[in-house]
Amino acid sequence: MLIKLLRAHLGPYKKPIVLLVFLQLLQTCATLYLPSLNADIIDNGVVTGDTGYILEFGGLMIAVSVLQVLCNVGAVYYGARTASALGRDVRAAVFDRVQSFSARELGRFGAPSLITRTTNDVQQVQMLVLLAFTLMVSAPIMCVGGIIMALGQDVPLSAVLLAVVPVLGVSVGLIVRKMGPLFRTMQERLDGVNRVLREQITGNRVIRAFVRDAYEEKRFRGANTELTDVSVATGRLMALMFPTVMTVVNLSSVAVVWFGAHRIDSGGMQIGALTAFLAYLMQIVMAVMMATFMFMMVPRAEVCAERIEEVLGTDSSVVPPVAPVTELRRHGHLEVRGAEFRYPGAEEPVLRNVDLVARPGETTAVIGSTGSGKSTLLGLVPRLFDVTDGEVLVDGENVRTLDPVLLAKTVSLVPQKPYLFSGTVATNLRYGNPDATDEELWHALEVAQAKEFVEALEHGLDAPIAQGGTNVSGGQRQRLAIARTLVQRPEIYLFDDSFSALDYATDAALRAALGRETAGATVVIVAQRVSTIRDADRILVLDEGRLVGSGTHHELMDGNETYREIVLSQLTEAEAA
Repeated sequence: MLIKLLRAHLGPYKKPIVLLVFLQLLQTCATLYLPSLNADIIDNGVVTGDTGYILEFGGLMIAVSVLQVLCNVGAVYYGARTASALGRDVRAAVFDRVQSFSARELGRFGAPSLITRTTNDVQQVQMLVLLAFTLMVSAPIMCVGGIIMALGQDVPLSAVLLAVVPVLGVSVGLIVRKMGPLFRTMQERLDGVNRVLREQITGNRVIRAFVRDAYEEKRFRGANTELTDVSVATGRLMALMFPTVMTVVNLSSVAVVWFGAHRIDSGGMQIGALTAFLAYLMQIVMAVMMATFMFMMVPRAEVCAERIEEVLGTDSSVVPPVAPVTELRRHGHLEVRGAEFRYPGAEEPVLRNVDLVARPGETTAVIGSTGSGKSTLLGLVPRLFDVTDGEVLVDGENVRTLDPVLLAKTVSLVPQKPYLFSGTVATNLRYGNPDATDEELWHALEVAQAKEFVEALEHGLDAPIAQGGTNVSGGQRQRLAIARTLVQRPEIYLFDDSFSALDYATDAALRAALGRETAGATVVIVAQRVSTIRDADRILVLDEGRLVGSGTHHELMDGNETYREIVLSQLTEAEAA
């Protein structure tokens, strides 16, 4: 998965990568050449006392060192730029794919996991690529070149390398093999910590209301401890790796000095050659250590790449049309025919054979007990998810064939739990219509019964709104969400229990103002409160996903037992009449 991900996203950066490899090659060659120059200076300059030779080849060493530094700086520069560009592109790809997901896919992954995959997982892959460009490219060149140059200094002494390199490879391989599963578990438990923390921040008021601070603290401590345990286990393996490598290195250095001294004593080797051989041995070991450091990163990056590819490889169940309809003949006519919706793997569908017709100038209401499928029915119209059977028609066209932009302009949904974005009142109201004037914003606020409290804010339309609208009350959030929809001025309004947080007086005033504002539009209201929908032109009654009644309030009171039970649970017989 890691190779697949890198191959897909590093393609546009072939030229910088080629230049980077060339610079790393020059830098490594310069590094390998320096010990040989040092050996020549010792054997032919220092030992013989030739000062001119020392100065000449010393100057050459300085020139090679400068070349090495310049090439290294250039390689790191291009490596950092390319790795950063890769991270940017992968994050953008994950973000774009998540934006295309329907509610079904979002529910499958969960918000905490998607956040982790978009941030931490991408960062791990980016870090691996950066290390690969700055370390791994030069490591094999350094290792192979060091062996060749060491052989050039003394072949018999090079037998030490035959023992050192395999021992290093086997030791590192065994440790890395155990780290892979631990890294996967670490990422999963990081998801768990994110999930618990997100729930506790979002549900802070509920926690305080039920005095569950101690329980939530214990819950977070448990998730945090699980992550810590895996991190400690991984850290132990990482801590074991470097002492293992250094032990092998130091033992091999002792062996080289021991056997090299005997070679010098017998006249088979010069002092400078032994010095160069030790330098090449350290270069070989450093190359192995760089590769070791990379191998430590690879298992975690591989796990992260799999998680990223899982998102990128998931297709949305809501597929954009190949040849979209970009213009509608009629305006504001909504029809649902035989709609059925079933979650994958569910035994029973949420909706079964539901029909709905809503016309311009009419208000259609949907009521039913909790879990009867009311919100699901409304979610089918703007394609938060698609029907598994039947069809949804807007102005005679199946919503699956409509251009997403056209559908968004035609249909607007005010969800049961409205969300406000960080910014100001004005930026939130202009979310669906960026070109709206201040006069249009104030008019929408007036209709939504929100003008008074917005005027009372210190900066009016420019008053700050916190993420999620947490600095305003639930009723104010609902009214601002309704005003945001009014600014967009769609042809079909969908209100999913959007008045539940309002008091009866505000609810009545808002419905009266909405009736005048949306007189020529199609309005569909889902509500639990009977008083909100009793004056609708048509009321649909849902029960366990089935349509069990349709008609006006009085017709249903006379002939539908399910509706009558709902009404009498809220109103007296006299009030209902």
